[in-house]
Amino acid sequence: MNAPLIVVVGAGPGVSGSLARRYARDGYSVALVGNEEAPVRALAEELEAGGTAVQWAVADVTDTTAAASAITDLAAQAGRVDVLHFNPSAFRQKDPLELQVDELLADVALGVGALLTAVQAVRPFMSAGARVTVTGSMAADKPWNQAASLGVQKAGVRNLVHSLDTSLAPEGIRAVSVTVRGMLSEEGAFTPDRVAEALYAAAWQDEDAWRTEISYEG
Repeated sequence: MNAPLIVVVGAGPGVSGSLARRYARDGYSVALVGNEEAPVRALAEELEAGGTAVQWAVADVTDTTAAASAITDLAAQAGRVDVLHFNPSAFRQKDPLELQVDELLADVALGVGALLTAVQAVRPFMSAGARVTVTGSMAADKPWNQAASLGVQKAGVRNLVHSLDTSLAPEGIRAVSVTVRGMLSEEGAFTPDRVAEALYAAAWQDEDAWRTEISYEG
């Protein structure tokens, strides 16, 4: 049987990279999707050097056709997807009096809409026991007005996770977002590695008491 596979959308050096390493330690193969080649390639090479089977692709996840094609190709190579992790969001430092509608919609396309593209692409390769995880943020509840679109994205993606879980649960597939209630840092409770552990734990929580949102308080 092939090794289980995690597909990481929005792969890079932060939480997504830490989560890829966490699953690699458990024997998972890893598929990475990001919009910039350098960080995706660097993470792939690091994982490969440690003995992990890695595939990767560069795609603009707001381009639904290109993103769906890239994700589907990666999933098809493995023939299965056991975990999909969605990490992207856009940080645009504009308050709601400066933010333009087209800018807001572009950011929501990245931080919310691209999750639909990813889930719909991997769904044919998922079976009972598979998981969808999402990096959430306290910005969903306590938005900073100087980055107004981020709060909209994080509230929206959390809401979408609730709907996805309800739709997927009859097939034994579950979805969860982890609301990170702190600022990422190089030390302390909110390092990328610590947040990745919270995401990992959320994915494998007791299914009989499943929660679609879990807060990570540090």
